[in-house]
Amino acid sequence: MNDPTSRKVARAALLISLSEDHTEEQAQKRALAAGGIRATAVDFGGDFTGSVRRVIERAVVAAKREGVISPTHAEEGAVAGATHEALLQVGLKAVGLSVGGKIGIARKDDHIAVAIFLGIGLLHLDEVAVGLAHRAVS
Repeated sequence: MNDPTSRKVARAALLISLSEDHTEEQAQKRALAAGGIRATAVDFGGDFTGSVRRVIERAVVAAKREGVISPTHAEEGAVAGATHEALLQVGLKAVGLSVGGKIGIARKDDHIAVAIFLGIGLLHLDEVAVGLAHRAVS
């Protein structure tokens, strides 16, 4: 059976990506920290295709700034890779359209998860999508 820590960290990343505002996000961070999980979230928006690089960069910067990861090549790469994978999961729905959402990043021990929760806009026909990826670092 898989390590339950990876599922807990993935759930934490998803929960914080679903927070509706800064107050809820901060409360979620405190609740997760009580369980030994470090987490952060960052908003993003714009044209999906043109935003991929910027979203990955924002995820890495936020994770470092909030102490979720250390500024090492391996940990930065884990967040960048997981963010890219999560974006790929929502890409078919979002390519060429405007998106807005939140990236949730969580870590406990050597488990890191990144969740992308986004709204996809096309006129008044809004869609939503979620992407989730996990990495392990030592």
